[in-house]
Amino acid sequence: MRAIGYQNSLPIADERALVDLDLPRPDPGPRDLLVAVRAVSVNPVDAKVRMRAQPEAGKPKVLGWDASGVVEAVGSAVTMFRPGDAVYYAGALQRPGTNAEFHLVDERIVGTKPALLSDAEAAALPLTALTAWEAQFDRLDVTRAVTGAAPAILIVGGAGGVGSIATQLARTQTDLTVIATASRPETREWCLSLGAHHVVDHSLPLADQVEALGIGHPAFVFSTTQTDRHLAEIARLIAPQGRFALIDDPQSLDVSQLKQKSVSLHWEFMFTRSMFETADMARQGEILNETARLVDAGVLRTTLGERLSPIDAANLRRAHATIESGRAKGKIVIDGWA
Repeated sequence: MRAIGYQNSLPIADERALVDLDLPRPDPGPRDLLVAVRAVSVNPVDAKVRMRAQPEAGKPKVLGWDASGVVEAVGSAVTMFRPGDAVYYAGALQRPGTNAEFHLVDERIVGTKPALLSDAEAAALPLTALTAWEAQFDRLDVTRAVTGAAPAILIVGGAGGVGSIATQLARTQTDLTVIATASRPETREWCLSLGAHHVVDHSLPLADQVEALGIGHPAFVFSTTQTDRHLAEIARLIAPQGRFALIDDPQSLDVSQLKQKSVSLHWEFMFTRSMFETADMARQGEILNETARLVDAGVLRTTLGERLSPIDAANLRRAHATIESGRAKGKIVIDGWA
């Protein structure tokens, strides 16, 4: 089968950073689906793993987690899907990735693809939808008020992949005032189009801008990028006893700045459930099914920002370069095989 991977961690400008491969088609384990992949999207984690994870000698590593496709075959213990089903999912960090014609995934972390979306539109959603949902509802518990705080959430990095779906979820599934951050006219408009009530500029100090909105100190802050840069401002603007979640990988984080206000800190890592096969691992499939229902009801929309075709090494290198530039708007999706 065709696939794209790498054998050495190299800068994305090097043509060997991602190369076209011919690999054996995998066989499903008991709880696995074998999916014929039709579209994939690229996330910051793809670039991070490419630069940090050196493959075993002589064995290429295939990246990619988001996928949309059709079930080709199922394992002996599968009960939720059958061949021919259209699915979408975000995969597991410890297994080979979705940048391949055929991919194995545990049925518990798979959802039925939104009926109204193309494969490209659907592939934009899984990893970011799961991250945004878990961060806001499982970690921050945004439906539980913070006494005395403004019923509001600040989403740092509102135009990115996670921020784009987090804004929609907060606006449509809660009564919170949604404040997103963006620094360019096009990303500001993107955030407003997704439902943000207010947009502030993360290239400038955040606390004064939030104060100028006149709504008070937000109960919740969800930081998707450059948390170490923004933490001092977040500590200033968040309400006492507020709740703060982050998903990025700061080299260091002085969380003592949160102590005086008794702010709780929550990490969100979408791969936790699949990595440790937690007792509630199937919750991810449920979240994806609920996301699909909201999409088909017209409540949520795809966050596809740029579409490339076909799925090959050249286009994946292009997508990785855009992700690494930090200037992506929404999600980059690659669909179809040459």
